[in-house]
Amino acid sequence: MDTLRRFETISEYNAFNNNETLHPLVSVVDLSKADPRQGSRMYFGFYTIFLKDVICGDLVYGRHTYDYQEGTLVFMAPGQIAGMNSNGETYQPKGYALVFHPDLIHGTPLGRHIQEYSFFGYQFFEALHLSNRERQIVLDCFSKIEYELDRAIDKHSKKLIVATIELFLGYCTRFYDRQFITRETAHKGTLERFETLLKDYFLSDKPQTIGLPSVTYCAGELNLSANYFGDLIKKETGKTAQEYIQAKVIDLAKERIFDQSKSVSQIAYDLGFKYPQHFIRLFKQRVGQSPNEYRMFHYN
Repeated sequence: MDTLRRFETISEYNAFNNNETLHPLVSVVDLSKADPRQGSRMYFGFYTIFLKDVICGDLVYGRHTYDYQEGTLVFMAPGQIAGMNSNGETYQPKGYALVFHPDLIHGTPLGRHIQEYSFFGYQFFEALHLSNRERQIVLDCFSKIEYELDRAIDKHSKKLIVATIELFLGYCTRFYDRQFITRETAHKGTLERFETLLKDYFLSDKPQTIGLPSVTYCAGELNLSANYFGDLIKKETGKTAQEYIQAKVIDLAKERIFDQSKSVSQIAYDLGFKYPQHFIRLFKQRVGQSPNEYRMFHYN
């Protein structure tokens, strides 16, 4: 899997899969038309969503592998590299890929909030697992895009295609919300493990040596991508992962403020703040009083 194939344009990817290019910026690729091939690494210069219909090896992303199941959606943003490890075996691709170039959505409502679809930052092992009914909705959206591509391009084409992509992404957001709830085995204990991670972190010397725990750090320790972890915590608690961490820091700060032997600056340092004023600002935002005001009010 040493070969790196680069796809900068939609037409290059269509040609690789023996599909006709009907629009230079968007395509629904029928992967079953592709020639049998072995696994390789691929770079995509555009948004890519795979709907896989066949088990054909392990997806490799960074150091992680994910055993493909039938009926999963995988999302990739422009500039990402992924690979298919077929263990040297030749396989026949099946399923579909929706690919669209960023230029397609520039100047549209979707272009202005594409970053809100955080699943483009998920890892492959956090793929979206579809029910049969959900899969049919996905295929229906793909069919609507294909219908527009099969017609001659006119003044309505871009608006309708982009609107359908946005509808599709909206459904995917709903499906991921469902997955966070229903995949209890995969997510069981994540919040409890997060709590334990934060507890152990602040009992160690890591705040003084590393600083405040970041969302990326916590996600890595829990073997999740930062985006997926953040969305999961938001679904579970109603707070962002950053807000959750800050709430834990404030709870610890309230407890330590009663130690009169330590200055506010020392408490800030012990908690991992590089500058005391950052701690004071956060504390006042969260509590409504400065640390010294809180100390004086409650100490008396």
